[in-house]
Amino acid sequence: MGFVTVAKKVPREGARSGFHALIHKVLHSCWRNDIIDDIVFPDWSFWGWAEINMEPWDLVLKDLDKGNKRTEWIDREPYAYWKGNPWVAGHRQDLLKCNASETQDWNARLYMQDWDRESKEGFKIYIEGSAWSVSEKYILACDSMTLMVTPHYYDFFTRGMMPLHHYWPIKMDDKCKSIKFAVEWGNNHEEKVQQIGKAASRFIQEDIKMDNVYDYMFHLLTAYSKLMKYKPTVPENATELCSETMACTSEGFVRQLMDQSTVKGPANVSPCIMQPPYDTQTLNSILDQKANSIKQVEKWEKDYFEQISQK
Repeated sequence: MGFVTVAKKVPREGARSGFHALIHKVLHSCWRNDIIDDIVFPDWSFWGWAEINMEPWDLVLKDLDKGNKRTEWIDREPYAYWKGNPWVAGHRQDLLKCNASETQDWNARLYMQDWDRESKEGFKIYIEGSAWSVSEKYILACDSMTLMVTPHYYDFFTRGMMPLHHYWPIKMDDKCKSIKFAVEWGNNHEEKVQQIGKAASRFIQEDIKMDNVYDYMFHLLTAYSKLMKYKPTVPENATELCSETMACTSEGFVRQLMDQSTVKGPANVSPCIMQPPYDTQTLNSILDQKANSIKQVEKWEKDYFEQISQK
C-alpha cells in the first residue's frame, strides 16, 4: 500500500526542500496544546525501527504479549524503571537525579540508553525527550503501571487515555518525590496497580493494533483532502516512485522491515466508522475527569509527605 502527497512549490527552508518543509508542518508525529497547525500522524516505528532492530508493530505486539507472560506481575521488582538517552532534553537529565544514592532512595532505577538490556521492573517511567518519545507505546504495553511525567506533547492515541486508569501521573517539576510516592502507593495497592497496568496493555493491544492505525490514516487523509482548495496535479519532470523502487535501494534489516510491513492486498472489511465529535459538554466532562484524577494524586502525594514530616 502507498500514497502520494502532492504539494505546491514553496520556498526552501534551510537545507530542507520546500516539499518536505510543507509535510513537516502539516503531518507530524506529535502535537501540543499551543500548536494548532499540525495534524498528528502515526510515526515511522509502526513499520519498524531499524536502528534498534525493532520489527513492525503488528509483530512487536505479539512479542510484547508473550514477554508479559514470562514474569508474573507479582514477581517483578517493585521499583520505577527508565532507560533512555538523557542528552536530548534537560528534563531527562533532571530525571537522573532521582536515581538511588548512598543518602536517598527515590524507588527509581534509572539507566542511560542501552538497547541490549531488557527490563523486568514493576513500574515503567515515560518521559518526553525534545518532543514526544516513540517509546511510549512500548512502555504502555508491558503490563506494568506506567508512571507518566506530565507531557507537553501528544501523539494520535494518547488523548484517549485516562490518568489512574491507564497510567499514573508524575509531576514534571518535582519528579523524584512524585516517583517515590507513586511506587510506595503502588506497593501498598497491588491489585489497583495491576489493574492500571493491564488496562494500558489492553488499550495498546486492542485499540492501537495495526488495522486501527490504518483506519485512522484513512479517515485523516480523507478528511484532510476535503479541505484542499486546489486540484493536485503531477508537477512537470516528476519522478514516479513505487514501493518496489524504494525497497530495491535498501538492504539488510531495512529491506527486511520494508518487506515485513508491506500490505499485500486490500482489507477484507471496510474501515471502521468514525464516531461524531464530542459535543462541548461531553468534551469538558472528560477534560474535567482527567484534571480531577491528577488533582487526586497530587493530594494523596501531599498528604503522604506531610505525614512523613510529622514523624
